[in-house]
Amino acid sequence: MSADKRYAIITPYWNEDRALLERCIKSVRGQTVAADHLLVADGLPQAWIDREPVRHFKLDRTHGDYGKTPRGIGALIAVAEGYDAIGFLDADNWFENDHVESCLDAARGDAEGYDQCDYVVARRLFRRPDESIMPLGEEPGHVDTNCFFLLRGSFYCVANWATMPKELSVISDRVFRDVLKSRGLRFASVQKPTVNYHCMWQSLYDALKETPPEGAKPNVSTRAIGPWLRTLPPRELEIVRRLAGIRLGAPEQQNQDAGPEE
Repeated sequence: MSADKRYAIITPYWNEDRALLERCIKSVRGQTVAADHLLVADGLPQAWIDREPVRHFKLDRTHGDYGKTPRGIGALIAVAEGYDAIGFLDADNWFENDHVESCLDAARGDAEGYDQCDYVVARRLFRRPDESIMPLGEEPGHVDTNCFFLLRGSFYCVANWATMPKELSVISDRVFRDVLKSRGLRFASVQKPTVNYHCMWQSLYDALKETPPEGAKPNVSTRAIGPWLRTLPPRELEIVRRLAGIRLGAPEQQNQDAGPEE
């Protein structure tokens, strides 16, 4: 890989505990392949971050959309500034030190070569608040936000993080996955987990018959999405589809509960 390649990691944050943000920042700073860390405050900037070796962008209001808007803005900045790859890391999660290196290795290992790979899908470990590993597998076909590693061939899709309507924010990573799939883009996969997912979903602790930690969250409901789509007149539905980047409205998308995807 050429020494002049530049990589960006985008972290939206809102009101996360400082210790979680420090862990997140440390994990990017410790990468075996250097990456610039772009933190985007969603209306509640924390002043101490200005003293960290990161780039700190501050939005003047909170958007309340699971990080969708600040994530999209950060990614568009990275595209405009000519970065060669873009990864995403939510504020409460952290990477293994070789995450960026592993994603680049996966792209290089593509049968058609690095230049033909459009994005990489990483794997994650579910972690309890004490950082111990939960014996959970990934939902088949799902790609968590933190597991996307975009190369230049997929950069034209990043605007959809910001443009998809707020009503879709609870499934924004699922929408973005479908955007990439619908474009027929070529991807590679990382075989070992390099993403650590700070799990606070009550349902996953229940599934393991464990006592959920203090502050555990119920699954977020997506049941309102289908009825909302059905209320839209044809022209508005077409605009929503354009903003989202996919043709929404299929019955199977309308009655779900979203859990560990955000």
